[in-house]
Amino acid sequence: MSLSRREFTRLLALGGMAGLMPGALRATARGAGDGAALYQAPPFGNLRLLHITDTHAQLNPVWYREPNVNLGIGPALGQPPHLVGEALLKHFGIAPGGRQAHALTFLDFDAAAQRYGKVGGFAHLATLVKQLRAEAGEGRSLLLDGGDTWQGSGTALWTRGQDMVGACNLLGVDIMTGHWEFTYQDTEVIDNLKAFKGEFVAQNVSISDEALFDYKFADFPGFDEGSGLAFKPYTVRELNGTRVAVIGQAFPYTPIANPQRFIPDWRFGIQDERMQEMVERVRAKEKPDVVVVLSHNGMDVDLKMAARVSGIDVIFGGHTHDGMPAPTLVENAGGKTLVTNAGSHGKFLGVMDLEVGDGKIKGYRYRLLPVFANLLAADTEMQAYIDQMRQPYLGRLTEQLAVTETSLFRRGNFNGTFDQVILDALRQAGDAEIALSPGFRWGTSLLPGTPITMEDVLTQTAMTYPETYVREMKGSELKTILEDVADNLFNPDPYLQQGGDMVRVGGLDYVCSPNQGTGQRIAEMRLDDGRQVEADKTYKVTGWATVGSQSPGRPVWELVAEYLRGQKTLALKKVNATKLVGVDGNPGLA
Repeated sequence: MSLSRREFTRLLALGGMAGLMPGALRATARGAGDGAALYQAPPFGNLRLLHITDTHAQLNPVWYREPNVNLGIGPALGQPPHLVGEALLKHFGIAPGGRQAHALTFLDFDAAAQRYGKVGGFAHLATLVKQLRAEAGEGRSLLLDGGDTWQGSGTALWTRGQDMVGACNLLGVDIMTGHWEFTYQDTEVIDNLKAFKGEFVAQNVSISDEALFDYKFADFPGFDEGSGLAFKPYTVRELNGTRVAVIGQAFPYTPIANPQRFIPDWRFGIQDERMQEMVERVRAKEKPDVVVVLSHNGMDVDLKMAARVSGIDVIFGGHTHDGMPAPTLVENAGGKTLVTNAGSHGKFLGVMDLEVGDGKIKGYRYRLLPVFANLLAADTEMQAYIDQMRQPYLGRLTEQLAVTETSLFRRGNFNGTFDQVILDALRQAGDAEIALSPGFRWGTSLLPGTPITMEDVLTQTAMTYPETYVREMKGSELKTILEDVADNLFNPDPYLQQGGDMVRVGGLDYVCSPNQGTGQRIAEMRLDDGRQVEADKTYKVTGWATVGSQSPGRPVWELVAEYLRGQKTLALKKVNATKLVGVDGNPGLA
C-alpha cells in the first residue's frame, strides 16, 4: 500500500535519526578523513537495497570530476540536483575538505584527487557490495543497476557490451533497466540480456504495431504479446518474508537522443498513465510491502513523475549522473515518494536500508558511499575476470598519445577541457572554422602531468555511431542548433528535457541566457578571430555522432588520437567560452 503523509512524516524522522540529518552527515565526513569510518554501515531494518547506475563500462578505477555548472531553471532553481560546489555541501550539511566533499564536488579537484586517489573499479565495487550484502544477512538484499552500463569504453565497444554483462553477473546485479544499452543492434541487446543472469525490466518500451505482427524476438522471456511490451515491466522478489516489487523505467527519449535505426521495432516514452496503472496493478495483484521504480529518466523527470504518480515508495534514478547524498521527498496524491540518484562511472554505491512491516515502510536509512579504490581491496575473482577480458586489447589501450599539462574533464552544462581537445582535433582534421560535439555526460577525467592513452580517448568517444562529417552551414543554422539544444537543456518542464548537456562548440564563443524562452537564449556568436557570425553567411563546420543517417567520415577517436600524437605535450591554448546572462546567484553555477 502507499504511505500516507502522516506515515511518511514519521518515516522521515526515523530516517534522520538513522543518519540522514545534516549533523550526522557532518560527523561522518569528519570521521572519514582517513577512510576508517567511511564504510561502516551497520544494517538498519530488515531489507537492504543497493543501487549503481551509469557506470559507463568503467571496469578499472578512474578520476571523475563533478560539474561546476549544473543550472536549475524555473522550479528547479536551488533544488537538488542543481547544486554544485559549496552550495551542494551546505545544502546537505557536509563539511568541506574531506573525502565526501571531494567525491561530491569539483572543489580543489586536482589536489584532492592526488590526495584521495582514484574512484570506482568493479573489483573494488565488488568488495564493497559483498561486505554490505553480508552485513545485511543472506537473502535480505538486492543489487539494482539503473543502466548505461554496457557503453563507455573501448572494450565494451569491441565486445558489444559482453564484457560488462560478464562483470555484472560476477557483481551479482539482480535487476537492471537501460538506455545506452539500446545503442547496440537490437539483436545484440537481446543476446546480451539472454546472457545476463539478472532480470531486465522496462514498463515503457513497447513494440511497434508493424513489428508486433511477426515479432522477431518472440522467444525472449520478457516479451508479452498481449501487452505489446518488449520486456518485463516489473518483477517481484521475496526477501526474508518481505515482498519487493521493482518496476523498470528505461530512458524515455532513447530514439530521439540516439539512433532509432539500431532498434527500429521498439518505442519509448515516459508513459505516466501506464506507470500509474502498473503501480496499482502490482499493488493489487502482488501485494508487495515495497514498490520501487528503477529509473533512467534523469533526476528532474523522476521528481516530476514522483509528484504525478502515486503509490511508489522509492525511485532509484539515473541518467543525469547526479551524486545525491540524501533522497528528495516528493509529495503526491497518495502520500510521498523518495527519489535518489547514485552518480556515475562506478564512483558511488547507493545503500538504502528499510524497516518494513505490516505491509509498509516504517523507517529508512540512506547512504551514498563513494568507492575509493585505495580504501577497498580488489576482489580477486572480479580482478581476474577484468584482467583476462582486457588482455587481448592491452596493446591498443595502453598506447601513450601525449601528456596533458592541464586537468581534462567533460562533466558540466557547457564545454569541458576534454571536450575542447576533441573539438580542436576535429577542426584540425577537417580544416574547419567551427566544430560541434555532443554534450555527452559520460567520460572520465585526467590530472595535469598525466599521460593520455588511447583508452582515455575511448572513454570520451567509444560508441556505435562515431563517424565524423564536414559540411557547409549557414550562421542561421548554427544558431538554430544551439537554440534547440538550449531549449532541451533549460526547458523549465522536465518532460521536455531529452537528455545531455549543451552541445560543445569549438572555434566559437557565444552568449547564453538560460532563463529566456524558446529561440531567445543564444546571442553574440563570434568566431575565435572575433568576427561575428552572420545569419546568411556560410561556414565550414565539422562534427560527429549524428543521430539520423550515418555520417561519411572516420571514427572520431582516430582523429583525436592523430591530433594528440602530433601534440606530444598537450597545452590548451583556449577553451571556448559561453558567457551566461541572468543566472547570477544560481547555486548551480560556481
